[in-house]
Amino acid sequence: MKKVLVANRGEIALRIMKTLKRMNIQTVAVYSDVDEDAPFVKFADEAFCIGEATPSESYLNMDKILEVAITTNTEGIHPGYGFLSENAIFAEKVDKAGIKFIGPSIEAIKVMGDKLDAKQAVKAFDVPMVPGTDEAITDIAEAKKIAAGIGYPILIKASAGGGGKGMRVVESEDLFEEQFDRAVSEAVSSFGNGAVFIEKFVQQPKHIEIQVLADAHGNVIHLNERECSIQRRHQKVVEEAPSPVVDAALRAKIGEAAVNVAKSCNYEGVGTVEFLLDKDKNFYFLEMNTRLQVEHPVTEQITGLDLVELQIQVARGEELSLKQEDVGLNGHSIEIRVYAEDPENDFLPDLGKIVKYTKPKGLGVRVDDGYTEGMKIPLTYDPMIAKLIVHGKDRDEAIERLLKAIDEYEIIGFSTTLGFCHFAVDHEEFRNGNFTINFVGDYYKPEMLRVELPAEVGELAYEVLKEIKQQAIPVQEDQHFSAWQKRK
Repeated sequence: MKKVLVANRGEIALRIMKTLKRMNIQTVAVYSDVDEDAPFVKFADEAFCIGEATPSESYLNMDKILEVAITTNTEGIHPGYGFLSENAIFAEKVDKAGIKFIGPSIEAIKVMGDKLDAKQAVKAFDVPMVPGTDEAITDIAEAKKIAAGIGYPILIKASAGGGGKGMRVVESEDLFEEQFDRAVSEAVSSFGNGAVFIEKFVQQPKHIEIQVLADAHGNVIHLNERECSIQRRHQKVVEEAPSPVVDAALRAKIGEAAVNVAKSCNYEGVGTVEFLLDKDKNFYFLEMNTRLQVEHPVTEQITGLDLVELQIQVARGEELSLKQEDVGLNGHSIEIRVYAEDPENDFLPDLGKIVKYTKPKGLGVRVDDGYTEGMKIPLTYDPMIAKLIVHGKDRDEAIERLLKAIDEYEIIGFSTTLGFCHFAVDHEEFRNGNFTINFVGDYYKPEMLRVELPAEVGELAYEVLKEIKQQAIPVQEDQHFSAWQKRK
């Protein structure tokens, strides 16, 4: 494989291309008109504009991407995460074009892309699952009977769901019909599929996921776990590896379950199996993501492996050179996602131009980003600016390195999640490892980030904005400093 097209944008496109170049593989970028000056476009050996900013006109346009791939004699397509990464139709089109889709088989994507199909597949492998239905529910009266049998609270989930969409917690029977209708409606609008099912709602759980790696020769191993319980709107903000509550015995059990999930769909490549862990350390299969995860760097930090390189090796048909006993666990790693969001306003996007951008540096600090100073954060895409990753000899050292790195990270032009991440990582419940996926609701209030600025800080802000205006750089009327800058 001498040339690979990366069908994605931003930090993940750049991160994939860096490994490809190290492997002496030529890189092809596709981009929308608003990404013309993005770092990943400039880094690629070849780059082609495929349409307007609207994803359907560019990063979701399968035919345009394939046209570029064929024209450039591309041998492989790496989808990154998001966009077309778990789209079986795209994978099939790539395969029919005689190009290698750098990911699992079409069948594995289909099976694990539907939560009900996934449950059926793993059932034969004795993987623990949350009590609930394993078929779609359409009759409300029957659904109520099932919910009563499981016991409230229950969770109504979209079969084709993801990212928290089509998901409703129901505390009691009198709320069931309303929440059922909402879940179905959201599932139809988000996924074009109104199928929903019911599960017991596991209260105060932790979100634990296992990185798996499989080749085309039947070898499957796991690369330890990640802890992903700090979330807002069912989406992760802080991830770490290993989990502070998973010991060697539990790691072996949950790792074996994850390997069995991969075997259930004849998986190939890098994938992630997600579990819920209750307060008694019982774990339950949640879903499988058939792609590279946003949080893959923490696994790389503790194992010393390059997951993109492993993906390429598997795609080339190579047999795994690693066995389970070869997988190390070195120190501790934590990642935070830096979003252009306002934590003081329900984490709503707070987009604008990056007026000033200074990345933290130092031992054990890594930044995966896709923007530079002066760029604008487009409204049409996910507002993640970067991932800040640290590694330490143990969890305490990793926490202190992360807090210091957040202090050194300077982003001026809009609010970011840096302040919230500092609050979360420095919180007693995070430090002691007892936090759950309800951390934000239990411990965070927007006013916790609101700090009165000393007079000299306000004067400094005024001088910075005055200098910007003198340099004739346009300043939006609503431009302000990030939430974290306001804490300094």
